[in-house]
Amino acid sequence: MLKIGGMTAVLLDRLGIDETFRLLGECGFDFVDFSCNALDHSLMNLVEKPDPLAGVYDLPFERIGPLLAPYKEAASRHGLTFGQAHAPYPLYWPGNDARNEYLRQALQKCVALCGYLDCPYLVVHPAFLGDPKDEWRVNMAMYKALVPALKEHNVVCCLENLFVTRNGKPYEAVCADPYEACDYIDELNDYAGEKRFAFCFDTGHALLTGRDVYSTIMKLGGRIETLHIHDNDGKRDLHLAPYMGVLDWERFILGLRDVGYTGGLSFETHNTLHIFDSELTGEVMRLIAATGRLFARKIENAGQ
Repeated sequence: MLKIGGMTAVLLDRLGIDETFRLLGECGFDFVDFSCNALDHSLMNLVEKPDPLAGVYDLPFERIGPLLAPYKEAASRHGLTFGQAHAPYPLYWPGNDARNEYLRQALQKCVALCGYLDCPYLVVHPAFLGDPKDEWRVNMAMYKALVPALKEHNVVCCLENLFVTRNGKPYEAVCADPYEACDYIDELNDYAGEKRFAFCFDTGHALLTGRDVYSTIMKLGGRIETLHIHDNDGKRDLHLAPYMGVLDWERFILGLRDVGYTGGLSFETHNTLHIFDSELTGEVMRLIAATGRLFARKIENAGQ
């Protein structure tokens, strides 16, 4: 059966490291989607924090590694692996060379972080600039610079379909078009000389941009190796559990069946935890894990 993954976001702040991994294991998750920001929340607040050059990712990796040990030990203790990780974002700021250089170094360390955790995938958002030619130039430089580290640490970098909101309405951003996403991945793998790039299909982002999940999955095909599974109302990036929004989950299931998907089912549903009282944290996570097992059964049995 396909393996089920859950995020550490919200849970780490609410429960601490050991209790987070204990709960995920107890609920039936097989792996975690680890946020690289767990070590340094400042990376998620660069808009409010104009000088990011003070934090964990300033350190040499030899000093970052020991900070990861409690996470790795807790995962092992509770029967979990690190199925995928998420890099900080955004990773490119037009006209801010100092910040971009800091983020470039942080991203290299995130790859090393994955190697330390035996995590096979790192999801890295492409830069969105509004002009496809500028995006291609900036993103190719960013991703190609990762190739030596990806090879050294045996990590696959996953691009993700993104959206942008203008005046309250979501629109397609970089890699939302599956044809564009395929071009990125194929070009990068040609450059690497081996498969070091794949795709993380984000269901909620596809819904926001009006993309049919089945046809998008079919176009991306075997390039999809990781997932961000979550639901929304078609207007806002709510990161809710499946069936709490309007996404057609049967078409999602059929798409994964028809492309022969064998990766993990990773749920990026952290905002669901904010809807319910914190005393129901365990029940909410058990429901999400049960949904994952339901999806796995349906994918494997679809059409039979």
